Amino acid sequence: MMRIKKRSKGDIAFTVLSRIFILLLALSVAFPLLMTVSVSLQTMNEIYKSDPVVIPSEFMFENYKTAMSHGAWARYFYNSAIVTVITVIISLFINSMSGYVFARIPFKFRNALFALILLGMMIPTQVTLIPVFSLLRKLGIIVGRENGLFNTYTGLILPFIAGSFGVFLCRQFYVSFPKELDDAAMIDGCGRFQTFLKIYLPLSGPVLASLGVLKFTGTWNEYTWPLVATSGDRMKTVQVALTGFRDEGEIYWNLLMAATLVSGIPIYIVFFFAQKHFVAGLLAGSVKA
Repeated sequence: MMRIKKRSKGDIAFTVLSRIFILLLALSVAFPLLMTVSVSLQTMNEIYKSDPVVIPSEFMFENYKTAMSHGAWARYFYNSAIVTVITVIISLFINSMSGYVFARIPFKFRNALFALILLGMMIPTQVTLIPVFSLLRKLGIIVGRENGLFNTYTGLILPFIAGSFGVFLCRQFYVSFPKELDDAAMIDGCGRFQTFLKIYLPLSGPVLASLGVLKFTGTWNEYTWPLVATSGDRMKTVQVALTGFRDEGEIYWNLLMAATLVSGIPIYIVFFFAQKHFVAGLLAGSVKA
């Protein structure tokens, strides 16, 4: 009869401590979200009380209705959706194709160019804000727009269609593929681009889902560039529209929190349905070259 090995006191203590740590970590992550929900259901008097209010005395669900009636939110959501969806589609194709090139096609200075791309991950976006602004203005003048590409979907999309992290993630994913796959495709008469489209791209579901979630979240939540590149309600995105809950220095925190929660619904939905592929893609991208 097989004897079950008893766990030592050290193993039990480690298990208990690790679970307590995970619970505390989960609470620390969930607490800001819970407070956001709480503030969105409070009155302004409760928010400004000296003692913090966690559970409102009365749940003010009308705050959500008031927040959504403050501005053209249908237009803001439409703008954010157009910019985010197009950005994700184009960036996934560009990043995956670039990753394929760096992983599977040998050429001169390949490693040096890849290292140069990785440097882009170390440069804050604020540093490139003025050069990108100047570039898009000149591009707009070339195509006949006096104000450049500002207040256009093109101007909102172009700065985000590629990224160093996306190229890195896809490159690490494609490195793990066997060389025989390329040889088989070549024997079948496929060129490099056909090999990418017919073999590598269909097998890229996990890494593209992972990158897509990250790109969707980053683009939807982007605030700085839409603030610079747009003016007026017509081209505002949801993140820029959130700044509208201010009146002569006073911030209506309950309305702002209500609008913030509503504006995050698309992100919650995308992550809920793609979380399995998101985790798988991150693990796949961790393969060492």
